[in-house]
Amino acid sequence: MYFGVDFYPEYWVFPYAGTAENPEAAWEQEAALMAKAGVNVVRVGEFSWGLCEPSEGKYDFLWLRRVMDIMEQHNIKVVLGTPTAAPPVWLAKKHPEILPLDEFGRTKHEGTRRAVCLSSDIYWDYSKRIVSAMAEALADHPQLIAWQIDNSMGGNDTEFSFNEAAREEWHFWLQAKYETIERLNEQLGLRFWGQTVTDWDQIPMPMYSPAPHNPALLLDWRRFCSDTMVQFVKMQADLLRQSCPSVPVTVTMRAFLRQFDHYDMAEVVDFVSIESNVVVKAKVAELACEVDLLRSLKKSGIKTPDGEPGFWAMEQKVGQANWQEVNSLVRPGVIRLFTHQLLSRGASGILFFRWRQTRIGGEKFYGGVLPHHLGGNNRVYQEISQLGEEVKLLGPALQGTRVLSQACILYTHDTDWALQLPNPPTKHFSLREHIQLFYNALHDRNIQTDFARPVDDLSPYKIVFAPSLHVLSPAEADRLKLYVQNGGTLVGTFNTALVNEHHIVPDSGFPGDLTDLFGLEVLEFDPIPPGDENHLTFKGAFPTSHLHPAKLWCDIIEPKGCQILAVYSKDFYAGKPAVTMNTFGLGKAIYIGTQSHQHFYHDLIGWLRQICSVHPLLKVPENVEVSMREKDGMRIFFLLNHQASPVRVSFYKPMHDFLTDTAITGNYDLPPHGVLVLDEHTETKTAAPAQTA
Repeated sequence: MYFGVDFYPEYWVFPYAGTAENPEAAWEQEAALMAKAGVNVVRVGEFSWGLCEPSEGKYDFLWLRRVMDIMEQHNIKVVLGTPTAAPPVWLAKKHPEILPLDEFGRTKHEGTRRAVCLSSDIYWDYSKRIVSAMAEALADHPQLIAWQIDNSMGGNDTEFSFNEAAREEWHFWLQAKYETIERLNEQLGLRFWGQTVTDWDQIPMPMYSPAPHNPALLLDWRRFCSDTMVQFVKMQADLLRQSCPSVPVTVTMRAFLRQFDHYDMAEVVDFVSIESNVVVKAKVAELACEVDLLRSLKKSGIKTPDGEPGFWAMEQKVGQANWQEVNSLVRPGVIRLFTHQLLSRGASGILFFRWRQTRIGGEKFYGGVLPHHLGGNNRVYQEISQLGEEVKLLGPALQGTRVLSQACILYTHDTDWALQLPNPPTKHFSLREHIQLFYNALHDRNIQTDFARPVDDLSPYKIVFAPSLHVLSPAEADRLKLYVQNGGTLVGTFNTALVNEHHIVPDSGFPGDLTDLFGLEVLEFDPIPPGDENHLTFKGAFPTSHLHPAKLWCDIIEPKGCQILAVYSKDFYAGKPAVTMNTFGLGKAIYIGTQSHQHFYHDLIGWLRQICSVHPLLKVPENVEVSMREKDGMRIFFLLNHQASPVRVSFYKPMHDFLTDTAITGNYDLPPHGVLVLDEHTETKTAAPAQTA
């Protein structure tokens, strides 16, 4: 297993470190401290274009080779980042047309990272040259184990640019998709407000305008910009595979944030790398949700440096950020706790951002493993050193294991983007918050969860949740029907299938193409202002622990064969169905026509566990997070106490603790922010699906 740091050796040369006689003297000291902490991999180079090519065509990769040589002396492998995230100033001065324009037509100027329009052929040409030159110079080094392409694609609000180069590519993209002007006008609905076009050159980019652009046009613009970013990464991946086919390539991603299709991006690289933010007062389930989404992007065809089937955390934050209003320290034990959360959810490589706090630039007070001075006696370094020892212990046991889930949540970028467009039914709806309500309930019941698209293979899952799939194509609807018909249980909600993939509303009733699946039709929907509530009255089939409100949105449902589980209790639709269940083929389709508070979703999961035979991994006290990795009859459980107080866990049969190599039985007090890693062999289990603890 790989355990490492993100290292910026270019910041630690004279006069910031070292001496005039030996400008790079600090590198040897830093490598020694890394090795002492258990580090066996570093990432370098991702912002170094201006140093690797200080002037056009004049390359200098020898300093990076010297870094790699030093790492070799300390048995530390290297991930090389291609430096295209930070173009050199000379390039922008020579070709100012590569600088991105915003929606107002204003130039975003050079002198920082990401100051480029990714549709620029000129920028692509220069990127190809630097990537090819770097591969030619360094691909033969024995320490190289992976390439990271670019860094934080789409960061700094650079997903969209409105340059002339973007306009040309946008028109090519639309022509390839729609083939004829007539088809484009029809499927985008451009006759609305009489905005039809007669030539490809007439199609506008959605720049600043008096009224909102056509939503179908806006949605396609998002898709085009996403495809541009994905193709930019693919271009680099193809170049690197030609130069060194045995070295895998990756790209870093963040869930629910960057405006590109993460599923598409995962397809063009060999393994997924994530950026994980462990910040002050981090919410456990929110971080777990992001990790599970990113892990789920690539379920097959994975090629990591050590052949493991998981993902890497290429940037696991170890200290305070520099972008919050108040950048407080990360408390003791938190880094360890959330690093084990990553391991428990399938990570096979973890690198901490950053190795050392820099003395220069805009991130001087961003936390690091080391402070601004070398030493190794600081608190964070000691925590990372402890983690290094634990990873050494766990590595052999985790080898070849993977996370297998019984539940799945459907998420598409088309829906996410569409819900961000102007004039939605309510501006107070958040897809992320809606997804999180379902995920929290699954997480708190220790039910492992994947993410997927409707077109993916859903057959491995006992339950599939489809929260507000606002955009749904007929082909996607058919896949959902096939899943339920074959015996699956689907949970759908309000705000589903209101438009198809062309942002056209169905004329056959809501939810479009799914009325037969759910056995109902949504006649109207009533968005509710914040602070207002309806209430739910339940039938006996659905046990409840609380009174549950109906908030934010209420679908007015006409049943057409479905079973009614709950109705609204007031307003003109009092007594109308709010929660229903319909038998379809061999499976069940449940529909929830409103949003409620968290207690409702806990009750929902409790009920679904019974009807779908879904069982928690372990039965433990509340506030203990449990995850599991398994392989060939061995199950490895991670128990994480996210509380600042101890939690007593009772074991009714001996369990093996990997971190202490001891057996645990009876009562065990899991300390504040404590971690247990236990194993269980399936051949010793009883017929019960979950071990009681």
